[in-house]
Amino acid sequence: MANLGNYTNTAEILQKYQFRMQKKYGQNFLIDANILTKIVEAAQITKEDTVLEIGPGIGTMTQYLAEAAGKVIAVEIDRELIPILEETLSSYDNVTVLCADVLKVDLTKLVNENGGGPIKVVANLPYYITTPIIMALFESRVPLTSITVMVQSEVADRMQTGPGTKDYGALSLAVQYYAKPEIVARVPASCFTPRPNVDSTVVRLMKFEEPPVKAEDEDWLFGIIRASFNQRRKTLANGLANAGGLGIGREQVESVLEEMGLSRTARGETFTLERFADFSNRLLRVRKEG
Repeated sequence: MANLGNYTNTAEILQKYQFRMQKKYGQNFLIDANILTKIVEAAQITKEDTVLEIGPGIGTMTQYLAEAAGKVIAVEIDRELIPILEETLSSYDNVTVLCADVLKVDLTKLVNENGGGPIKVVANLPYYITTPIIMALFESRVPLTSITVMVQSEVADRMQTGPGTKDYGALSLAVQYYAKPEIVARVPASCFTPRPNVDSTVVRLMKFEEPPVKAEDEDWLFGIIRASFNQRRKTLANGLANAGGLGIGREQVESVLEEMGLSRTARGETFTLERFADFSNRLLRVRKEG
C-alpha cells in the first residue's frame, strides 16, 4: 500500500539511505496524499493503462500509479535514488524502473518494448527542464493519450494563455497545437520537502487526435514560432530575417504580411495559433518559389 505521501515516512526513507538532494536535478518530494490522489484521478488512470512516469524520485507517486495502472515505466536520472526505489516499489510487480535521462531515451523503442501504447504520462517535473521534456514528448510521436504534470505555476499559466499577454510565447503555442491544457490543482510550496521557492500547479494536457490547425510543415511552423519570440521586441519582419537557418528575407516576410492584410510592423505576440499556421504556410510557399 502507498505509504510515502507524508513528511514522516519520506524523511525516514531519506535518512535511512543518507540521501542528499542534488540541486542540479531540482529535487523536491511531494508529501501531500490528497494532491497525489488528485493527480492520479486527473490522469484518469485505469488498470488498462500503461503509464510513463518521469522523475519518480523516491517512488512516492509511483506507488499511487502502480495501484491504479496496469503497468508503470518510471524513468529516473539520479542513480543514487535507484536503491531507494528498489525498496519502496518492492511490493509492486507492475513497475519497471529505468535509470536514464528521459531526454536521451528512445521513447518510441521504450513504448514498443512495453506493449506499444497508447500511454499516459504523469510527472512531477523539475522546473528547470519542464519545457524541453514536454516538447520532447510531443515531438517524439509516441502514442500519447495525455500528459498530467506538476509544474511551476508560472509555466502552467503560460501553457494556456493567449495573445497579448506577457506569458504568451512558443510554449503556449506548442502546447495548444498538440493538446488541450487544463488546470487541475494549485499546489502550495508547503506540500513539498524540501520546500521550493515557488508554488506549483498540476496541469493535464489532453492530446488532440489531430492538431486544431493545418500546418504544411510542422518543423517549419515551430521554427517560425520560436524565431518570432526569440526577440520579442522586434517586428516579425526583423526577427525572422535575422534568425539563422530560416533562409527568408525581410521583404518576403513583409510581402506575406501585406497579403494577409496585416501591418508590416506586426509582432508575433499578437498572433493566434491559427494566424501563425496561415502565416507559416504562406511564407513556406514564398520561400519555395524564391
